[in-house]
Amino acid sequence: MKLELYSLEKNPEGKVQLPAQFDEPVSKTLIARSVIALQLSSRQPYGANLQAGTRSSAQVSRRRRDYRGSYGRGISRVPRKVMSRRGTQINFQGAFAPGTVKGRRAHPPKPHKILAKKINKKENNKAMRSALAATMQKEYVSSRGHMLPDGYPFAVNDSILSIEKTKSVKQTLEKLGFSHELSRTSKKTIRAGRGKTRGRKYKRKIGLLIVVPEHCVLQKSAANIPGIEVEEVAKLNAEQLAPGALAGRLTLFAASSLKKMQAEKLFM
Repeated sequence: MKLELYSLEKNPEGKVQLPAQFDEPVSKTLIARSVIALQLSSRQPYGANLQAGTRSSAQVSRRRRDYRGSYGRGISRVPRKVMSRRGTQINFQGAFAPGTVKGRRAHPPKPHKILAKKINKKENNKAMRSALAATMQKEYVSSRGHMLPDGYPFAVNDSILSIEKTKSVKQTLEKLGFSHELSRTSKKTIRAGRGKTRGRKYKRKIGLLIVVPEHCVLQKSAANIPGIEVEEVAKLNAEQLAPGALAGRLTLFAASSLKKMQAEKLFM
């Protein structure tokens, strides 16, 4: 398959050959496996303190012949702590057990639990090729809600890599036909739920992904455009190509990034 190659003004400059990585059949389940493994492996371990709820200095004995214990007092076997003493008279209070005041939790999250999921390297590469193939198919891209420009899919020449101004990046993308996509991702909505009080009040749409061959100034100049992401071809992952495990992200490849993918046999 060959892609149309355009200049920054969307003037045709010939065609560029797609690498063999784009010939993979689209497998939604395989892409989802790769994305979920990536998300779970990036989670931070968390959990309760192992001593939480058990830090009392005095515990009450249950044994028959222990001095000043709770044996024979006709009270339940709930773990207790001593609040005060007067001779053999003891003031108890339930403690330690999950059902007591300030007791431990019944089944708290444990920091030593392994949250990560693994995926085979060959399986992950196959998922990457499948996600790449989905970015070239209009039905997958439009089903994600993206606003496709005329003539999609296409590639752009390497002049885009040297744009230094954010305003120039916006103008270039509008000339290439991504104006509707930019307006779609510029809107933000308020999250419905508890996350509003947890530092994630607003939600934004995920927009265009621009794939470049190596580190360039475009990564800095396009950083403040809502929804736009610029990534090096060798550092791509399944979550960038299929956010939320939904295949078919709107993607724009620089011509040299396709050549690098073919020359270095990435994801093969």
